[in-house]
Amino acid sequence: MAKFSFLGNKYWILRHGKSIPNERGLIVSSLENGVLSEYQLADEGVNQARLAGESFQKVLKENNIPIENVRICYSPFSRTRHTAQVAASVLNVSLDGPQCKVMEELRERFFGPSFELQSHDKYAEIWDHDEKGPFMKPAEGGESVADVASRLATAVEAIEKDFQGCAVLIVSHGDPLQILQTIINATDKAPGEDFRTRVDAVKVPSILSQHRKFALLTGELRQLV
Repeated sequence: MAKFSFLGNKYWILRHGKSIPNERGLIVSSLENGVLSEYQLADEGVNQARLAGESFQKVLKENNIPIENVRICYSPFSRTRHTAQVAASVLNVSLDGPQCKVMEELRERFFGPSFELQSHDKYAEIWDHDEKGPFMKPAEGGESVADVASRLATAVEAIEKDFQGCAVLIVSHGDPLQILQTIINATDKAPGEDFRTRVDAVKVPSILSQHRKFALLTGELRQLV
């Protein structure tokens, strides 16, 4: 952990469990649609979230981390809230209590109106676009990889300000978590004393265009730092 001494917490990430949009093959990336209950977890996703909670509980015990030191920060989308709620219940932590925090900065990447509620098949166009230009928006009104990297850096800064010496579980989405891993991994060797300076140093096309290398499965738990 020493190489990330510029961060005061330990972090784990959890991609939401399999959702109803996943089952239906739909892109649901806008906040307006994402918070609707009709787009929460599918039954399989609920089970994935429970298993992820049990895995996290095991990690905490192995590292002698008390439950009171756990913080859960999650996206406001219904599929991530649902995932966080199930995982938190395994830990006997209340999602409405002081140990949990909903953060809009952790929301899904908005791909733009032309992709919203379209088939998952269109993701291929987005990934191809990202490799060519991570500073370019995939569609008018959408977010570039760099846009998401900036708001995730803001999220981590806020978490670092609010909590110190905690085990933080970030419950978010595939694309944001790929991008978060990309910038965190690169900040290890980046210049600067603080997190934001390091992130700004690694926000370059050669790094950001590689975010697909950090893909997670639905319901996958992974240690970040």
